[in-house]
Amino acid sequence: MFQNTVKNFKINFNALNQGNTFSSGDVMTGHISFDLTKETKISSITMTLTGKANVHWSTGGGKKRRRRHYSAKLDFFDLKSVIVQQNSATGGAATFKAGTHVYPFTCQVPQGNFPSSFHGVYGHITYNLTVAVHRPWHMSKDFVTECNFVNRINTNQPELHAPLSGSNSMTVCCLWCTSGPIEMTASIEKKGFMPGETVKIICEFINGSSRTATPKVSLQQKQVFYTHNKNHRRMHVKKLMSSAGQLVSERISDRRTVIELTIPSSASLTISNCSIIDVEYLIEVSFSVRGSPDLDVLFPIIMCDAPVDAHPPSYL
Repeated sequence: MFQNTVKNFKINFNALNQGNTFSSGDVMTGHISFDLTKETKISSITMTLTGKANVHWSTGGGKKRRRRHYSAKLDFFDLKSVIVQQNSATGGAATFKAGTHVYPFTCQVPQGNFPSSFHGVYGHITYNLTVAVHRPWHMSKDFVTECNFVNRINTNQPELHAPLSGSNSMTVCCLWCTSGPIEMTASIEKKGFMPGETVKIICEFINGSSRTATPKVSLQQKQVFYTHNKNHRRMHVKKLMSSAGQLVSERISDRRTVIELTIPSSASLTISNCSIIDVEYLIEVSFSVRGSPDLDVLFPIIMCDAPVDAHPPSYL
């Protein structure tokens, strides 16, 4: 068996950055290494770099309802190259001696507006590097590693640096009585953030009711999956993080507080350039009044791969 002949097969990249990510136009370099336990005939070793997206979900089911399946696929690129070619003129194979073998490789990622890597509930976007060892009269043996591809967002867009704010209000009724107003104003310093960054949410409350209230914030990731032409879609909303502020007593005006929310470092980047997958983020600020519907303010944010500085408004 070939798996008993080749051992310790590794695909090693030369890191271009601290995150070991790749982007459009980058030149990927590295080497493959493996051990052979005995002499082996090999005709060639090839490399394929692919980028693709696919989605799949189903609905219905049970005895009376027929299950329906929805799917879509996209191929961004499929690049092939040769790492080792033996006797290319005759098409023969060479005998590789037992021991350790190391071969360098170079591959350039195509230029294009490709979406970042992503693994979701009903679909994923993947970039794979496959090294295939070809032997005479045998199926090739493939070794696959996934590359972390990042679509560089232009962080010079003014909207990413500008602060966001919003407000909401309501009154609480109990039988024939109407309480005083309940108001909330919330703001964040910018729209663009990085995974691992801490968001500071500034909140101002008026609780004119006779009930206590609790401020809460949460980070939500919205995954939307589409068939081609977007005739059908499936959405999944995932709460990544949440935090609560101090309790606000009844009949309190002008209570100001700051709630911090740290974005998970594993959060994927915003995806808006793929026709079958969207990934969006929302910060939800809510004022939870006991026995009443929550008062909500929503902030759409963009998850970027580079730092975004906050530009305070001119009146500060």
